[in-house]
Amino acid sequence: MLGRKDYTREELDRAKATISRQMTAYKRVAKSVDGSANGSKAASALDGFDAEFFNNMVLVLDRPFVHRLRMATGKDCNPLNEVELLVDALLNNRGIFRTNNVIKYDPEKTVLKIDDGEVIQLDAAGFERLSKAFFEDLEAKFVAR
Repeated sequence: MLGRKDYTREELDRAKATISRQMTAYKRVAKSVDGSANGSKAASALDGFDAEFFNNMVLVLDRPFVHRLRMATGKDCNPLNEVELLVDALLNNRGIFRTNNVIKYDPEKTVLKIDDGEVIQLDAAGFERLSKAFFEDLEAKFVAR
C-alpha cells in the first residue's frame, strides 16, 4: 500500500467506533470485577490483564492509519508520532520504548510522558488520553473538512 496523506471522515469514524466498542467491553468487565464476590482475586487478574490489553489497543489504534506519510505527521513530538514509536517498541523491542533519529522526541511534550528505555505498560486512563489526542491530531492533519 502506498503512503497516505489523507483519510476520509468514514475511516476516522470507523476507527473511533472500533476503539469505543473495545473500551465499552473493557469497562463492562472491569465493573463486573469490582462487584465480584471473589473481588481481590478477580481484581488481581484484571490488573495483570490491563497492560497487555491497553498495549495491544495501541496497535488497534494505529493499524487503520499505519500508512500515514511523514510529510503530514511531521517530525515533531505529537500524538501521531508518539503512537508510531509505541507501536515500534511493542512490535520490535519487547515493549521497551525507544526513540529514533527521525522524530524529535521530548517526553514532556507527549501524552504519556514515557522515557526512552522505559517498559510500556498502559492503563485505561493513559490509553483514553492517548487515543483522544491521536484522533484529534489525525483529524487536524489528515481529514478534509
